[in-house]
Amino acid sequence: MSGAISPHAPESEVAAPVGAQLSFLNRFLPIWILLAMALGLVLGRTVPSLNRHLNAVQVTSGTSLPIFLGLLVMMYPVLAKVRYDRLGTVTRDRPLLVASLVLNWLVGPAVMFALAWLLLPDLPTYRTGLIIVGLARCIAMVLIWNDLAGGDREAAAVLVALNSLFQIVAFALLGYFYLKVLPGWLGLSTQGLHLSILRIAETVAIFLGIPLVAGYLTRTMGERMRGREWYESKLLPRLGPFALYGLLYTIVILFALQGHTITSRPGDVARIALPLLGYFAIMWFGSFAIGRALGLPYDRTATLAFTAAGNNFELAIAVAIGVFGVTSGEALAGVVGPLIEVPVLVGLVYVSLWAKRRFYGPVTVVEVAP
Repeated sequence: MSGAISPHAPESEVAAPVGAQLSFLNRFLPIWILLAMALGLVLGRTVPSLNRHLNAVQVTSGTSLPIFLGLLVMMYPVLAKVRYDRLGTVTRDRPLLVASLVLNWLVGPAVMFALAWLLLPDLPTYRTGLIIVGLARCIAMVLIWNDLAGGDREAAAVLVALNSLFQIVAFALLGYFYLKVLPGWLGLSTQGLHLSILRIAETVAIFLGIPLVAGYLTRTMGERMRGREWYESKLLPRLGPFALYGLLYTIVILFALQGHTITSRPGDVARIALPLLGYFAIMWFGSFAIGRALGLPYDRTATLAFTAAGNNFELAIAVAIGVFGVTSGEALAGVVGPLIEVPVLVGLVYVSLWAKRRFYGPVTVVEVAP
């Protein structure tokens, strides 16, 4: 990013446009995603044997080696950004910590579950994919949205670290609960859904555990050898784009393998988008209101809202592919997610800045060197 919002800047500063503060790659991410989808569709039509070539070498969970590597590349740079040594700093703000944990691990999955069943009752594979998205709490681009909105950078980094650890421990159990147990309690049909909690746990351990360990070691060793300033100003900007490269690469492969389904049922993509739009609105506005009700300052209220509303689509895509397969509807639902999230959360950054002016005082921005 070329600029960073500072809550402590002089009030005479004029806010720079949000778009101008995003890197070129992030600013036009929805366009890159659309181009990756289009390239995948073309590739699928011109290389009909692509699936056979991809599956020539398989690794864990039946995932092909090229896709396996792409998924790991998506996750690693994100987890190298986390400040693991600051986990204890946010515990002093109990209202923020408790509110974040409740919103992320109780409210968020329940909201997505309700929206998926209400809006996709006849599309079980997409519904399952969206429920998986709801369980994957944001550990990636939330740091960008938080910075743009003038949120508390340190608190966001700590909450991201907590979400990373919670996903290792809780994702498989929550997945089994929301996909099998809760529908049974409510009398909802899950006929045809074959799910193994061990398979989910294995997939999460691999696609989150490996990059989590790699990210932790990269930060620890990098800071020890060269210092935090070098690590965050020199190394991270070089690593960061690879997360999006991995995402775009995975989208190309998924759309190449699912081209026929997508082109024959374009309305399905629109229907997948509706629960996502509802989810972002409910989670962000509800979390912002809770932050105000708790008396949190603006920067921590914004952090609470964005960490609760965002999702870890990288992990959702990895789990969907690892458990259900690369050509599954569950995987497609995960891929549609970032296409919707990016423009919506950019829009919510503007809403957040407006809310600061309306409820907390002037918005101020300080431009910093690239």
